[in-house]
Amino acid sequence: MIIKKYKMTSVTKKSVSETGHTKNAASFQSLISFCSGFGEAYNPTKEALKVPQLQALLQAAQDSMDNTRAKKTSFDNATNSRKNVFADLKPLSTKIVNAFSVSGVDPLGINNLKSVNKKIQGASSKKTDTSSNDLEPQPIKTISTSQQSYDKMIEHFSGMIEVLVQHPAYDPNEGDLKVAALQTKLADMQTKNSDLINSYTQYSNAMADRNLVMYNPLSGLVQTAKEVKQYVKSVFGASSTQYKQINGIEFKTYKGA
Repeated sequence: MIIKKYKMTSVTKKSVSETGHTKNAASFQSLISFCSGFGEAYNPTKEALKVPQLQALLQAAQDSMDNTRAKKTSFDNATNSRKNVFADLKPLSTKIVNAFSVSGVDPLGINNLKSVNKKIQGASSKKTDTSSNDLEPQPIKTISTSQQSYDKMIEHFSGMIEVLVQHPAYDPNEGDLKVAALQTKLADMQTKNSDLINSYTQYSNAMADRNLVMYNPLSGLVQTAKEVKQYVKSVFGASSTQYKQINGIEFKTYKGA
């Protein structure tokens, strides 16, 4: 059974798939314990089914899950950082327009700036990023659509600054409205936006690596567990105590976060 989840959830809750990965690893550990307990009677010819190799596979699975969790935390942090730096963009842009309008610049310049401000005020009304604090990354299509809105806001804010630069009469006393301060903010917005893109890539790659270790149809943890059960069944019999001990150990395939 493949479970795919893209619904937004709180960071205080574990996704079904995240819990499922952990359960699979715990089940595999139990399986190894039983196999070790069978002693010399457990002696498969396939190298991947031998106890040392099972232990190595379990370690690889645990490492991949740890790495995925770490990359997810970085992704969440980058998402929150980007939202924070963009949070005051709309009110700030309105303040800039008001300051610009009373700075003595020509009406045409004021109209140009107001036109850019309208784009900023409406840039994210329909396409907003909802990935903050999610346990799972958005589907690629949603990430792409959301990203466009942030790229556009950066573009529009850069255009607003360019209008200010072209009108030397704009020289407010308020520090946060000065061109230099606005350019610094623009650079911060660009950096935070790039950080999120990069962190999402790393998170996505970590999930792919984990899924390969856990769910590769030929050599993954779940497939190996099935083969171990088949081997024990062939050696001890379907009605044996040994097979009954491990047959009820549950494994499922999850591909979400």
